[in-house]
Amino acid sequence: MGRRRSGRNIDGVVLLDKPTDISSNDALQKVRRFFNANKAGHTGALDPLATGMLPVCLGEATKFSQFLLDSDKRYRVIARLGQRTDTSDSHGEIISERDITFTAQQLEEALEHFRGNTLQVPSMYSALKHQGRPLYEYARKGITVERETRPITVYELQFIRWDNNELELEIHCSKGTYIRTIIDDLGEMLGCGAHVTYLRRVQVANYPYDRMVTLEQLAALRAKVDAGEGSFESLLDSLLLPMDTAVVHFPAVNITEETAAYFKQGQPVRGDVKDLVEGDMIRVTCGSEQRFIGIALISEDGRIAPKRLVVENEPSA
Repeated sequence: MGRRRSGRNIDGVVLLDKPTDISSNDALQKVRRFFNANKAGHTGALDPLATGMLPVCLGEATKFSQFLLDSDKRYRVIARLGQRTDTSDSHGEIISERDITFTAQQLEEALEHFRGNTLQVPSMYSALKHQGRPLYEYARKGITVERETRPITVYELQFIRWDNNELELEIHCSKGTYIRTIIDDLGEMLGCGAHVTYLRRVQVANYPYDRMVTLEQLAALRAKVDAGEGSFESLLDSLLLPMDTAVVHFPAVNITEETAAYFKQGQPVRGDVKDLVEGDMIRVTCGSEQRFIGIALISEDGRIAPKRLVVENEPSA
């Protein structure tokens, strides 16, 4: 028999305000333990240096975390000008120091270069895999691996301030964009070098900034639960956002409970799919409560073909 997971069957998304100097996986495990959840996953790692929004999916919500990985992100970043490091951030070793000689006009022209659709070569100090191992493992051994350019989109690049050797920007970008690489490339374009000293993710998809919670807040609530001053449901679970918030950008189709019984068995079903075409991804809900039961693709014959299903567990004690 397989080892049974311990913990509660709790489903939803918690927006963690990740602190600095901790890995995303360590932060994820702390959240899982605070909620006593049987399963958890995050939706795109932040560097240890970085802080900010890290959506953590619990339970069945982990099935839909991929769609948050694919979503747009927004960051606030501060760069140190005049110094280039091997990791493109302040955790690395300084590899060159140069004078800052560019003008405000040259800065604006350089920033414009990064707006819109561009190609980016990922940093060697990234978690991208090469032959099954992350690039940063090769980099730490002094090995450089050839990386292919990747298309990215910077929807918005706002200049915030330039104060001596500090430059602050806000960047709204597509998935897979490395802010450290933008800063490193910008520093080279300006002729002085640059690296990231502060990075904060302020938005993932359309999740609200004010719904973020810190590890300290979660620890305090868990301490109350352990002291018998309240329940998980009353103190912690109210912080969770519904699991379908990860796929809220897909159109919703509601089906009857009777039809849902077949859908949950993996069978394509009929539903009201007007204005939808073959290949469209949809959110599927059922019944008068419009309960979320999974995502599906519209098939060639206009039926709703299950893609990922929610397993509706009985709540754990």
